[in-house]
Amino acid sequence: MAGLRARWFQRRAREQYRSVPDKCRVYVIGDIHGCAELLSRILNFIAADLKDRPIEEPRVVLLGDYVDRGLGSCGVLDILTTAPLPAHCIPLRGNHEQMLLDFLVEPHRGIDWIRNGGLETLHSYGIDVRPLRSRGGYAEIAAVLRARLPPLHLAFLEHTIPRCEIGDYFFCHAGVRPGVPLKEQDDVDLLWIRDPFLSAKCDFGKMIVHGHTPVDQPSVLHNRINIDTGAYISGKLTCLILEDSRTTFVSTNSSRRDAWP
Repeated sequence: MAGLRARWFQRRAREQYRSVPDKCRVYVIGDIHGCAELLSRILNFIAADLKDRPIEEPRVVLLGDYVDRGLGSCGVLDILTTAPLPAHCIPLRGNHEQMLLDFLVEPHRGIDWIRNGGLETLHSYGIDVRPLRSRGGYAEIAAVLRARLPPLHLAFLEHTIPRCEIGDYFFCHAGVRPGVPLKEQDDVDLLWIRDPFLSAKCDFGKMIVHGHTPVDQPSVLHNRINIDTGAYISGKLTCLILEDSRTTFVSTNSSRRDAWP
């Protein structure tokens, strides 16, 4: 598909064999951060791919951070709540969804969220914070945001989940804490952790697929795969495709198709 870049990754023989169940194909979308147009392109690619290569059990896993930083957070949530999606969707929660939901309940925490991309989300809902801040502070801003958020958007955010597992893969937004069994991972770590996860050399029991920490290109290590390619800055939203033991990457910045890495 024009405007998309596909790369195939051949696992080295020394790496542990990982796979998803038979008759299943998993499309994993990295951090979207308000990039509605890029999301549309990835979803269109998935729909076309499924038309060309039908499979019995397709899944779309979203790694979170749908909102903030980019200018189209409202548009992203419109797509995810009203547009027909190409397959069953599993929406994970990112730290930015958590910050937004916390702000609605505890407006005094607004400074942290607004400074970390929340201002762009407010603007996407047509909210000018300047008069609201002078009139009632963060409580006023939170009240207006709650009034402006369509019920479908709020319900989507509230029903995001911190983790999921498919076959030999464990999906979360940020990562996991080394030394803690996957079933016992704390939700805060799943949404926020960087180190000691990023520097860990241990096998976590399953391949961890995550975002949260931007990289120029998908990062594939023996124990984790990072597909946050900084869409709101780079214009590159990445989708990881898992089928059998095959691993494919598609991103939105090019029409070239070549081998990975």
